[in-house]
Amino acid sequence: MRGDDLQQDEMFSYRSLGERIPSDHPLRPMRKMVDEILLEMTAKFKRLYSKVGRPSIAPEKLLRALLVKVLYSIRSERMLMEELDYNLLFRWFVGLSMDDEVWDATTFTKNWERLSKGKIADVFFERVLERARQHRLLSDEHFTVDGTLIEAAAGLKSFKRKEGGNDRTPPDDPGNPTVNFHGEKRSNQTHESTTDPEALLSKKGKGKEAKLNYAGHLLMENRNGLAIDAEATRATGTAERDAGVVFAGKIGGKRRSTMGADKAYDTRGFVDELRAVNVTPHVAQNNTCRRSAIDGRTTRHAGYGISQQKRKRIEEIFGWLKTVAQLRKLQHRGLAKVRWIFKFTVAAYNLVRIRNLVTV
Repeated sequence: MRGDDLQQDEMFSYRSLGERIPSDHPLRPMRKMVDEILLEMTAKFKRLYSKVGRPSIAPEKLLRALLVKVLYSIRSERMLMEELDYNLLFRWFVGLSMDDEVWDATTFTKNWERLSKGKIADVFFERVLERARQHRLLSDEHFTVDGTLIEAAAGLKSFKRKEGGNDRTPPDDPGNPTVNFHGEKRSNQTHESTTDPEALLSKKGKGKEAKLNYAGHLLMENRNGLAIDAEATRATGTAERDAGVVFAGKIGGKRRSTMGADKAYDTRGFVDELRAVNVTPHVAQNNTCRRSAIDGRTTRHAGYGISQQKRKRIEEIFGWLKTVAQLRKLQHRGLAKVRWIFKFTVAAYNLVRIRNLVTV
């Protein structure tokens, strides 16, 4: 018997949001971890807000919403608000009821300064790492370092000469003017972006296209491939090695550890810096038209080969950040915001990795 195509709207629901989410949904264990972490950060949140005035949107909800944006590859905060308006799964994760109104997308813009000054991304990152330590997922001996370029939210047409860079000639198209760089030598010493002055012109290697970029750096432990430190810097020519030295200073100590890296780190200065803090440099040898800073004293050990094999897993983290989390091209400008977003996104990756390792 054919049923009737009735489409009468229901005024009431007898099932809560939590009941509508499958018990084995992958967001359930992540929501539990995130709630525990945010509860521990309550005192931190209280110090960021005034005790008087109109109540604002809870920072816990803002952070859960940003996690949804990262985990589900949502392109913008405006689209995130649209998704929250009708997606019950996202409402449940963020902590909104079915009847709660979503807030305006500009709410994130207004809260950036508060979240940045409070170093919320750093605290959240450390709390996530603490969960990994509790489950004994972290190695304290063997690590890998690497860096990547992240395209800035600025076009090459904004890369103009520092002195007298403003051309008084009216553009042929104010929205997308024609710019001819033919015959003009451009460098970070003489030019800068008018859209994002902290972004630098750089490229990954010979023959690659130069773009305005920032540099993202990771320190990974080799046991389970978790990122134990993350940093975003300006894309200078030595940014990767400079960040590697900082990371080595944090893990170095009385107990010897190892740090794997690719050929870009094979310089005498970097190798000496690592050995000075009791870190063995398991750096890939670069013997192309030069002499490697790594010799047989290091390569003869079996651990060197293992580090070279394990270090490739750090590319999986960068791949996830650039595809799933959409960090291939930034949506924010300025080093402070870029650093905040990068570290928070790496924390989201660690949450996914911890959930997968613990629930297996």
